[in-house]
Amino acid sequence: MRIIDRPRSLLALLAACLLLGGCGSGPSQVGSAIIFGDRQITVDQVQDLLDKAVQEQPAAQQLSRQHKLDLLGRELVRQLVIHEAVTRAAQRDGLVPDRALLEDTLADDPLADPVSTTGTDPSRMAQQIAHRVRDHREVVTDQLLLQAMGQKYVDRLAVTFDYTSVVSDDGGAHPVDRRDKAIGRAERMAASPEAAAEVIRADAAAGEQTGVGERVPASQAPDLATMVPFGVQPGTVVAFRPSQEQEVWIVAVVRERDLNAPVVDDHAPAPSAGQLAAIGQRLLQPYVDGAGVRINPRYGVWDPVAMDLAPSSAETAGVVVPVKGAAQS
Repeated sequence: MRIIDRPRSLLALLAACLLLGGCGSGPSQVGSAIIFGDRQITVDQVQDLLDKAVQEQPAAQQLSRQHKLDLLGRELVRQLVIHEAVTRAAQRDGLVPDRALLEDTLADDPLADPVSTTGTDPSRMAQQIAHRVRDHREVVTDQLLLQAMGQKYVDRLAVTFDYTSVVSDDGGAHPVDRRDKAIGRAERMAASPEAAAEVIRADAAAGEQTGVGERVPASQAPDLATMVPFGVQPGTVVAFRPSQEQEVWIVAVVRERDLNAPVVDDHAPAPSAGQLAAIGQRLLQPYVDGAGVRINPRYGVWDPVAMDLAPSSAETAGVVVPVKGAAQS
């Protein structure tokens, strides 16, 4: 009888461990909004910020009436993920914010005034509200660190990739939209180390726009350097839309990613502070990936292409797929 009971007890224990997110595997997702490595941010902490926003910000009250507070919840979680990542990246790279600029900014606090309730896109409104309900010193510090990170690497960062494009839907009896078509192509390109070259050759023969060995320095294309090819390791396939104004998808396999490739271009305009911060944010992608960030499903899923949260995996801005059998460095 004991021989039968012991396995039953073991199964019950294993079931309980699985329910709680795994015994001995670090913080449990139960009660967590975010698990970032060994760091946990609770649902209660995010809810406190949401409650504060609704109390203090008329714009948050407007989102509540419109049943769009989910936008604010996702934005708060996104900002907290970025905060964790930039804090760790800055420590590793020895970056500190410009103290004089930090104090000058806080002295004339740009986050003191409430968010306008008119003429603002709800997603943009959620971003502005989230900035105001978080600690203002932390928000400004994060932004300065992102700029510092972008400044450090913009003249040293370059990627080399092969790509194909998706510019039309598939019609017929089984229509496929461009997003699904691009994701399907990315999965085929990632099936083996040779698959990407085969897909690109076939697409080129079919008249699609393709390229092989495209090397892009960040300093020469700062807007492109904010996009997902600059944040993944070599041997990774990505599918993404470079512009929301055009329904064109790029599917690329990153061949090289160099963080120590000085590029001298006297004619390249200096990136703006916003571009530097966006490049810095993209450089956080390996930190987020390495931490194995986990998001409570109530807020959505982490979208590495957008460095943001999406409501579901079907609504991400694209995909990131490691090539099977390729070395990841």
